[in-house]
Order: sequence, then C-alpha cells, then structure tokens
Amino acid sequence: MRSRWPLRSRARSRTPGLHYDAGFLSKAARAEVLSWLSTVYPLWENRFSEHRPLPPGETQRQLLRPVYWLGNWQFACLDYYRPPHGVLDRCVEAEPFPKALAVLVTEMEARARGMFRGDDMPPAWHLNTCLVNLYGSRLEAGRWVDTARVGEHKDFEPGPVASLSLGERALFQFVTSSRPGERDDVVEQQWLDDGSLQLFGGERWKSRTFHRVQRVDTKGGHRFEVNVSDFETRRINFTFRYVPDRHVVPFKALSPDAQRDVEASVRRLAQHSRFFAAALAAAGR
Repeated sequence: MRSRWPLRSRARSRTPGLHYDAGFLSKAARAEVLSWLSTVYPLWENRFSEHRPLPPGETQRQLLRPVYWLGNWQFACLDYYRPPHGVLDRCVEAEPFPKALAVLVTEMEARARGMFRGDDMPPAWHLNTCLVNLYGSRLEAGRWVDTARVGEHKDFEPGPVASLSLGERALFQFVTSSRPGERDDVVEQQWLDDGSLQLFGGERWKSRTFHRVQRVDTKGGHRFEVNVSDFETRRINFTFRYVPDRHVVPFKALSPDAQRDVEASVRRLAQHSRFFAAALAAAGR
C-alpha cells in the first residue's frame, strides 16, 4: 500500500537495531492524526484492580497520564502483556486503527521488515496494537504538576516496536538494569522530535536493556486540545507493537474476574465509542 502523503525524509539506521527519522510525518498526515484524536476520549486508568488484593507493598493509584489504545487494549489493572506466562486476560479487542494511522503503519512495517531478520522478526509479526500516551501536566489540588515521564521498563511484545511522536521533543534513553544506590548506565539516547519515527528491536534493545522517557521539553510551545479534563497535553506518543492474534480476545471472552476489573472502563469508553458499546452488548452487559 502506497502512502497518500510524501514522507519528508527516509533516514537510515546508524546503530544496528535502531532507526530514527526526524521528519517522518508530513503536515497533511499530522493534521489527519490530530483530527482523529479529537474524536476519542482517553482514560485515566487505575494501576491495579479495584476488586482483587493489591500486590504486596503497593497502594492503588492512577497512571501518570491519560491513555488510549487501538487494536487491542491492555488495561493496566490486568497487568499488561507479559509472555510467556502473562498472556491470558491481558489484551482486549479494541477499535481498529483509523485511516490516518493505518497508512503510516504500513510504512512502519515495511521499514521494520527491511531492518530485522530471523529471531528478531517473528513470522506473523504485524503492528496490531497502539498505545496512545498523553504527556504533560496534571491539575492536582489546584496546582499543575508535571508528569511527563516514563520510568525504566521493557516492551515484552515480540518483535520490533515503532514510536511516532507529536509535540514537544522527549529525551528517550536506553539504560542498563538499575541496582539500589547506583546510577543508571545510559547506553543510548535520542531526542524524539515532533513528527518523528523511532523503530527499535532485537535482543540488545528489547531484552538486554530497559528504556524510559527521561523528560519532555517545554520550549516548543506545543499544546493539544484533547478530550481530557484537568490535564494540559504538550506531547502525544503512539507506540505500535505486536501481540500474537491468538492472545487478543473480545471483552465477552475475558474471565469473569477480568471482566469485572475492566467493566467500568469499558462502560466509559462505550459512551463515545460504538465499538465498545457493541462489545458490552455482546457480553450481555
């Protein structure tokens, strides 16, 4: 499928397993993505279940930022997708990619297949899930608190990861495992610019290192009108990954406990989404 918009550049990988294109997104594509974004209503998710015991030493809390998912939704309270054991009741069918993103995904997949081979590229790999993260400041007790960061973590979904950034630039770092009392060893970092694409994969960047968003700039003057209250959005990131299709289930196929965990969120989504309204109806809710 050929892109409807000319890409502004075709950057090449300089480090094996990493690819960065600062000018990936054209103005027309950017406008269409933002137009779609104005139609959805991101959620403030709780990190843990409201009905099951909390993990030892943890307290209930909301995520630092509002989120939205496409393709399949990995609710935080279901503990995300963590193979080989954390694969059931993790990935719930969600709305398909809108046209504005689908054409970009086709180009991302083509670039990834040109970069990765063998064990680094699962045979059935395709980008079928997207986490939309909003970065900015949250209104807490009458004051704005900057929550634009993500701590060290790994993406456990198999195969390459694609990241599309809009708004203020963000400092993205790959780090080695932290030990108490020691500083992280930053092994690679990249400022992610407005309209940029980052691809990464392979054992070194998926298994042997963690990654994080250390900070998000404030100098560009970017602000986005998004359907979220008490939050000022200055960066939007779309992270595309692959979940094996057999692990993605409709809401009605979740276990009773998992349905109970996410039903309130699905009902909020259904207020503005025909897809989730239909999912509730199919489950008899």
